[in-house]
Amino acid sequence: MNTTILRKTALGIAGLAFTGGILAGPATHAHATTDTRPVAVTVQADKPAVDKTKLIPHGVQGDQSRIDLTDEQTANAKAITAATKKTGLDERAAVISIATALQESKLENLGHLGDRNDHDSQGLFQQRPSSGWGTVEQITDPEYATTAFLKGLKQVDGWQDMPLTKAAQTVQVSAYPDHYAQWEQQAADLVAKHWNS
Repeated sequence: MNTTILRKTALGIAGLAFTGGILAGPATHAHATTDTRPVAVTVQADKPAVDKTKLIPHGVQGDQSRIDLTDEQTANAKAITAATKKTGLDERAAVISIATALQESKLENLGHLGDRNDHDSQGLFQQRPSSGWGTVEQITDPEYATTAFLKGLKQVDGWQDMPLTKAAQTVQVSAYPDHYAQWEQQAADLVAKHWNS
């Protein structure tokens, strides 16, 4: 009886030593072992989705144009979006702003173009210092130019319910009033991508 107890005790101690060696000691095997330690996983919450019904509430009008954007043009689209948010206006205002800048400058912050210049128009929105939009330095600053455009947009009664091209034209007074409509889909796509970034 005592031999049986001694044998069980010895086997138990050997088993503990073996288990302790595996759990606490370095692996001496050539093959891989599974790591069973808990791993901390960081899960980033998804950004809230943009309500796409706000972006193009009336549907696009006419054929749509699209251009591939450079890093500079993308940065300007982001700047317009950020400035729109900063003014407290919604995604629709950002769509109108970006579509306007796509038509006016292809989202390039244009300086004076010499003989090709439309009077003294400059910047993303081709705003004119002589028409009271601001100084050259101001209208070539994306945040300032966007804020100035949005200030004009807010003065248009019912702009939220207008087709994009009518809202943009009322602010810009362009010689080509229907040309803004062609950029609505690309502008909406840019706002959807960058509104919550």
